[in-house]
Amino acid sequence: MSYTVNRFFADADFEDVDEKVRSALADKGFGVLTEIDVKATMKKKIDADLDPYRILGACNPQMAYKAIGMEPRVGAMLPCNVILRAVDGGVEVSAIDPEASMQAIDNADLKRVAGEVRELLKGALEAI
Repeated sequence: MSYTVNRFFADADFEDVDEKVRSALADKGFGVLTEIDVKATMKKKIDADLDPYRILGACNPQMAYKAIGMEPRVGAMLPCNVILRAVDGGVEVSAIDPEASMQAIDNADLKRVAGEVRELLKGALEAI
């Protein structure tokens, strides 16, 4: 099982894809709680050059509320990270697959919620 849901955008502008990703996530009920500019962080911390790479911490409050109600420590695995990275020929977007990340938790109800979140994230990427 893959641990991410992926989409590739050929010959795309990084910032344009970022804007579309945020909009698609919002349309599926997700907000971006955190943002890490990995390229800038690596340059600042270790003077390393990296192609554009951004991590968005996305959260669907309704789904998070359900999950935390079922398994209070699940917050250690939230939010759902979505990465954007410049690659040869375009931009790749990868979202965590919540079904894969929740396999370590023995809770069938939580796994059903993880499946719902996976479909929402997949739908967001497909809508771009």
